[in-house]
This record gives sequence, C-alpha cells and structure tokens, in this order.
Amino acid sequence: MAQSVIGTPWHRLNEAVPEEELKGVDRYWRTANYLSVGQIYLRSNPLMREGFSREDVKHRLVGHWGTTPGINFLMGHVNRLIADHQQNAVFLMGPGHGGPAGTAQSLLDGTYREVRPDITNDEAGLQKFFRQFSYPGGIPSHFAPETPGSIHEGGELGYVLSHAYGAVLDNPSLLAVAVVGDGEAETGPLATSWQTNKFMDPLTDGIVLPILHLNGYKIANPTILARISDGERDEFFRGMGYHPYNFVAGFDDEDHASIHRRFAALLEAVFNEICDIKSRAAAGEASRPFYPMIVFRTPKGWTCPKTIDGKKTEGSWRAHQVPLASARDTPEHFEVLHGWLESYDPEELFNDRGQIRPEVTAFMPSGELRLGANPNANGGLLRTPLELPDVRKYEVPVAEKGHGFGATEATRVLGEYTAELINNNRDSFRIFGPDETASNRLQPSYQVTDKQWFGGGVYDDPANDEHLSPVGNVIEQLSEHQCEGLLEGYLLTGRNGLWSSYESFVHIVDSMVNQHCKWLEATVRHIDWRKPISGLNMLMSSHVWRQDHNGFSHQDPGFVDILLNKSFNNDHVVNIYYPADANQLLAVAERAYTSTNCVNAIFAGKQPAPTWQTLDEAREELSVGAAEWTWASNTATGEEPDIVLACCGDVPTGEAVAALDLLDQLGVKVRLVNVLDLLKIQNASENDEAMSDEKFVELFTADKPVLFAFHAYPGTVRRLIWERPNHDAFNVHGYQEQGSTTTPYDMLRLNDMDRWALAADALRMIDASKWADQIAEWEQFRLDAFQFAVDNGYDHPAFTDWKWHGASDAGEVTSATKMTAGDNE
Repeated sequence: MAQSVIGTPWHRLNEAVPEEELKGVDRYWRTANYLSVGQIYLRSNPLMREGFSREDVKHRLVGHWGTTPGINFLMGHVNRLIADHQQNAVFLMGPGHGGPAGTAQSLLDGTYREVRPDITNDEAGLQKFFRQFSYPGGIPSHFAPETPGSIHEGGELGYVLSHAYGAVLDNPSLLAVAVVGDGEAETGPLATSWQTNKFMDPLTDGIVLPILHLNGYKIANPTILARISDGERDEFFRGMGYHPYNFVAGFDDEDHASIHRRFAALLEAVFNEICDIKSRAAAGEASRPFYPMIVFRTPKGWTCPKTIDGKKTEGSWRAHQVPLASARDTPEHFEVLHGWLESYDPEELFNDRGQIRPEVTAFMPSGELRLGANPNANGGLLRTPLELPDVRKYEVPVAEKGHGFGATEATRVLGEYTAELINNNRDSFRIFGPDETASNRLQPSYQVTDKQWFGGGVYDDPANDEHLSPVGNVIEQLSEHQCEGLLEGYLLTGRNGLWSSYESFVHIVDSMVNQHCKWLEATVRHIDWRKPISGLNMLMSSHVWRQDHNGFSHQDPGFVDILLNKSFNNDHVVNIYYPADANQLLAVAERAYTSTNCVNAIFAGKQPAPTWQTLDEAREELSVGAAEWTWASNTATGEEPDIVLACCGDVPTGEAVAALDLLDQLGVKVRLVNVLDLLKIQNASENDEAMSDEKFVELFTADKPVLFAFHAYPGTVRRLIWERPNHDAFNVHGYQEQGSTTTPYDMLRLNDMDRWALAADALRMIDASKWADQIAEWEQFRLDAFQFAVDNGYDHPAFTDWKWHGASDAGEVTSATKMTAGDNE
C-alpha cells in the first residue's frame, strides 16, 4: 500500500527561526484567539463595527475557553515547523474542549472554506463561522470530524496518545504532534499509553511528539501533574522513556515576542533531537531511544481578562468554560468582552471586508502539508483494498466429510487465513491484542511475522523470548484501551487491522467504541469529503459459554447490547456476526476485511467444535443474514413444522442441532434456522437493511412456536423483533447470569442452554401435557448428568460423544486444531 510521503521530512534547519516568521506566528495566535472568542460569544457583527452591542452576543453561551489559547499557540508554532522543514505532520488535540482552536486553524490554513464554501471569505462568512459554533443546526464544540485535519475528537478523554501512536505505525515519514491535557493525563488509558513508545521502531514507524499542556485546572479542581514539582514530574517521564523539555510562559509580564522566540528555539531543539533519532535508526542503531516530549505550562484561559468581578479568571478554573457568562445580560460584562476582543488588535488581522490579512498566514505551509489537508488526517484518501488470500485454501471439508464434521478451532482457522493476509499486506494490516493473540488462537500469524517489541533493557531474555522483534505486524499490550486506540489510529490514517479480546472484557472499551461509532455516524451522514476508512474489526473469543477454568468473572456476553444502540438510525456503522463454525467465520472475515466505515463485531469460539456448513453455504447465508439449514430440518419441502428451532452463536447452534436430533427421534417436525448476521432479523421498520417481514415469516413461520437459542442475553433478541410477525411465539433461551468454573455441560445446564433443556422446552411449547413423561425424563437426565460430572470431574458421554448423524469421522481433530501448551487460557 502506498503511504503518503509529502514534503522532505526529518530535515534540520540548524539556524535560528527568522523574526519575521515569529511575527507571523504571533499574528496567527492573536487571530486564532480572536476567532475562538468570537465563536463562543458572537452571533453577529463579527468585527465589532459601529453599533456593536449586547444584541450581537449569543443568547446561549456554550463552549470552552480554558485550554483553547494554549492550543492556538501550539498550532501556530507547529504550522511554522511544518513550513520550514516541509515536514509531514498531523496534530491531535487531546484536551476535550479545544474545538474553537481546531476550527480556527482550518479557517486560517484555508481548508475549512474548501469543504465549506458557504463560509465565504468576507464579513458575512465570518459571521456565519462564529454563529454556527455550538449553535442550533451548527457544528459541535469539539475537534470533531466536521473539522479538516482532525482524527481525534476528544469527546472522551484519555486516547490521544493511543491514536497518535496508531497513526505513525508503518508511517515512517509522519510526525504526530499529540497535545495531552493535564486533566486528561489523570485518566487510566492515557497513563497506560505513555508506555507505547516501547513498541515503536524509529526506522519503520513515524514519531509521536507528546506535548503535555499544563494549565493547572480541570473543570473545578487542580490537576495532579501541575501540582507536583518539576523534578518529580520529570523523573516520572524519564521513567516512562521520554526526555522532557519544560516550557513556562504567561505567568509574568514577558512580552509575546520573547515567548515566541523561546518556544520556537525549544521546538527546533526537540525536532533536531527527533531527526537525530531517525538518523541513528537509519544507520542501524538498535537501542531504544528516549523520545523527546514537551511540558508546556501556561495559565488556564491565557490572554483572557485576569479578573472578572474581582475574582481571578486567567490562571484559574473559572476560565475553563465561558468566563463571561453574562456578557449579553449585563453592560459591565459586555464591556469586559469588548475589551477582551479588542486586546487582540483585530484591525491588524482583518481587512475592511472581513478577510484575514495575508501577512497573518504568509508563514504557513501550503498544499498537502497544511494540517487540514494532510491525507493522513483523511485516511480514506490513502486506503487501498487489501490483497485477500484465497479463502478456499482454509475451508474445512464439510462437502466431503458431511455436515457437523470434525472438531475444529474456528479462530485458529481464521488465524491461518489472516497470517497469509498479513504476508500479502505487510505495511497496511496489523493485529492488536491484550496478551491474548495466542490464547484466542491467532498465533498462526507468527509463522509470517513477529510481535513488534522495542523494549530493551537488562531483563531482556533473547533465549526465552519468542516472536519478539523491533519489526512485526502484531502488537500486544495488556490494555484493551490501547488495542482499540492503536487500531483506530491505524484505520483513521488509511490502514487495516484486527484486534481480539475476551468477550467479557471488551466492555472495558464500551465508551471508546461508542465514540468511534459516533465519528463514523457523523461522517456517513453529512461529511462527504471524508473518504471511507476500513472497518474496525473486533474478534470476541473466549466467550461466555466456554470459560471452563476462568469462571463467573469471565462470563458476560453483553457487549452486543452496546452495539445495538447504534443500529436504529440506518447509518449502518455496526455489524454483529455470530459465526456458528470455522467456515462461517472465514466468510465473515472475508467480508469484514473489505468493509468500510463500520465496526465489525465478531463473536466466535476458540474451542474444538463441529463445522456445519460448506464455505459456499456460509457465504450464501451471510448474504441474507439467516437461513434454514435444510440438511438438519426434518420437514419435507413445503411442510409446516411443529416448531422452529432458531439458533445464533456457535455453542447455542451446536446444542440446537443436538436438540433437533432428540426431537426427531420422537417424530416431532422441526425446522432449524441459523442466524449469522444478527441485525438482519431486526425490525424492518428500524433497519432498512434487515430482511423483510415476508422473508422473516418464510423462515420463522406466521404462527408456529419458535424456540430461539441465543448466544447472549435473551432480552437482546426481544428488543430486535418486538414488531416482527409472530414475535409473541418466540421463546428465547440465552445467558442467565449463571455459572462459574465448571464443565462445558454444566455451564449450559445452569443457563438452560443444554440440548435436553431446549428439547424439553420445545415439547412444552408444542403440547406440555402430551409430552409430560418425556419432559420429566429429560429433566431428570439433566440432573443425573450434572451429578455424573460432580462424581467424575468430566462430562457425561451422552454430551461429549454425540455427533450429528450426517457427519463422518466427527471426532477427528483437523490439522488446524491441534492444541499447544497454554491453549487452555
């Protein structure tokens, strides 16, 4: 895949920054500050012409000022650095409330008007630009996807470094400037993400420059890193593998020219150190470098009024949001606002027509080097389709061996397919996992790649470490936040990947996935200029039904319910797959690896299990989402069943097929329907890609009872089908929050998912009185089988030795399922 290499990156100046450029940076900073204050406060008269009054102030003052002036300062200097060095760079805004700075920046570099021609280059356009901010029908208050140059909105704090490091992987020319808010620095994900420098290879990856923005306060409280000594803080970052540079400004009467001169010199020194790291890596140096970072300390709300109503404002928590909340309501506050805006000397920044004067932006980069135009900040521009392997090479031979053949670990088959995919796409596909790549059976990737690791140190053990090297397509860090964030950053800059997690612990990133979905939803709805990025592929294995040694703490299939909240608006940014076997998982992967602008949640087991369908059958079912398995159903063509057995998920499907076998012996007519793509059964009124009601009736009948064996909580199915025909006839079996460290059968028994429980309930639904004796017999056997496990420590042969009568050699373990040490995790 071709990466964007623009300009002449890692080029040193070795000379002082010209004073004229620094004057340009100061003009930029004042203009950006004026634009930011205007966005928060003004609805009209953007240049404060004659007659400027309280009527020009917005009725609702919404937004955040406190972090914005510091970000404006940094953006000005980063623009200067990019222009002088022709450096390929992106800017990530970690502080959640610096949105005015981001929109001001893209207006100043010209990209905002390129995507929003309605913001004309005159006073009327400036008024519209101000009014739209946090305004009905306008734009959000964050560095949102609507703003060119953004790949990190910051709606939820803690992930800016994760996204930045993901962006520079396999992107050797890219500098990611990541501003970390000092409030954000107190979050768990951010604290963990400092460690990601241990995985970066300075030769094959780009460089992240973290800038810790210390302005002293969160919403109403001081921040930890601002209240400890410089020495303690520096030691903390040195211990994390960084070389911290401290910069303090704004707390005395130092003139702005001097401040800009000092910071430009510091930024040059930092960039030269980065260039040295790159040069040493190119020369073959193998030791891990200490990467530079900047601790940037300024007052909160820098340049706003120092006091308001006799209370300290600049340098205080009072500057966090809207320092002058009554600017429209009181003449006194309005006059303070007027003076605040005048302090930036707008007549030097705008001409009489409301246009930004050319000297404000003369120092800035041009073309794709502009922060708003860099292709890495619109990753779909760089994305190219993956070179997919021939999936048939990995198909389990059901056509030859029969439905229900073998005992295959589905995720290991996926791992073998994905290993070849990696080999075909070395620079554009990665696996991320929280120390569970092998546990989730994806270790075939190690046949073609290593785990990227640039740790170094006295405890390295080359004789014992396996598959560790500075370059690799797998990254394992024991943090679901990091796996998610790195993959998001990788996708947002045009690449592809997969991350796996234990099903119960994917909840750790519930809100993070939510934020990514919101980014995609906003993009799909109304941001045409953002090109589609690759789907975020999440493999949830080690799932609820097979936690033989981990127990109750590892049992929670509820992540699907978080995703369902994103499925009701026809944006189609969520796909939910429950492959029943290895061939279905291959079909799902084939689709997921080519998808765009979506999250693909794939729930698949890693334990040996039968393969039910051929690859062609799996592909055909995936195309419609659900299908009758006619080879299992015992009804003749056109014959109505006594009951429909529906199933979704690998273990529930296996138990449903076994339950059908029990019912078949009694002469009960059963139709078996498998659901692979969960959202295809959603109410058609809520999802325009769901199957029609006519198709739903064709599968599930118009009036017959339906017993649904579902992987997750029963209520999930009920919320999907409440408006479907015959929905009252559905009886859903699912996880009931029961189970611990026990045998596979007992886990099923505790949640009424075992085949005897399903078969007994099917008879109750058909005619409980007619089948009372059989129901009692099966219920007693369930208890007897449990006692057998208690007495022997393993499950009853009636459970373990059963096979579908259509399969040959059903007990055979295929070559893809041979167990290795540690595979029982």
